[in-house]
Amino acid sequence: MESGDLRIFCAVAEEGSITRAAQRLQYVPSNVTGRIRQLEEGLRTSLFVRSNRGMELTPAGKILLGYAREILNLLGEAEKSVQAEDKPRGQLRIGAIESTAAAYLPERLADYYARYPEVNLSLNTGNSSVLMQQVVNREIDGAFVYGPVTHPQLKQIPSYQEELVLLTEVGAESLQEQLHKPMLILSTGCTHRSRVERLLAEAGVQHPRIIEFGSLEAVIGGVASGLGVALLPRSNAAMLSKESNMKAMTLPKSYRELVVHFIYHRDVPVSSALRAFLELNHQ
Repeated sequence: MESGDLRIFCAVAEEGSITRAAQRLQYVPSNVTGRIRQLEEGLRTSLFVRSNRGMELTPAGKILLGYAREILNLLGEAEKSVQAEDKPRGQLRIGAIESTAAAYLPERLADYYARYPEVNLSLNTGNSSVLMQQVVNREIDGAFVYGPVTHPQLKQIPSYQEELVLLTEVGAESLQEQLHKPMLILSTGCTHRSRVERLLAEAGVQHPRIIEFGSLEAVIGGVASGLGVALLPRSNAAMLSKESNMKAMTLPKSYRELVVHFIYHRDVPVSSALRAFLELNHQ
């Protein structure tokens, strides 16, 4: 059983498809199929049930998946430990909330890549709760999330401060009036939801209308069409208001402040690539 076989096995298990796993790994599908077959023959058991719905794990496959992920994580940690004092290189997987990815990171990532071209840098976005879990699971090396964060397995460093504003149509005048409109939020992992509910209660909105959307783009589209209003960081609202019929309204002081933290795993060795990233972004 080789690490390459385990990576292929994990990819098929996570994608549920030979074709999608091959695309993710940049292999031809027949190669993926052959490696899975060899792995099953070596273990003398079936790892997948093949059906029209795709590749589903057997009980044996589910057991192997847990071990395979742990083995690959340990191999990654061993590589990071060896590289800890060397020139930054290898893989660096960063996660970020969408506001940070859009407004804060582009210039910093460009600077980092210019300094350390041997690092294979990747960025994925998500909400704070999902990103925290990905760091805990060691699926990514670190992430920018709204903080402070209280988790025994995570370290955090305050990165920068944001201001939360109310995104409305351009002709809006009264904040009080706007708060009586439907409030548009993300349906999963909305970091601002408790703040939204407190703000509306303080404004005397007795029966708030909260509409959930599956993406930030849908929330923004709803505001642009006049459906409702939304709480967003000012950096995002400023970018949107330049090219649309929307504007940012200032919130009461107690609701404005947002602090974005960079988190990483407490028990995973800090690679040279991650150390350089921390130094560059938190000077």
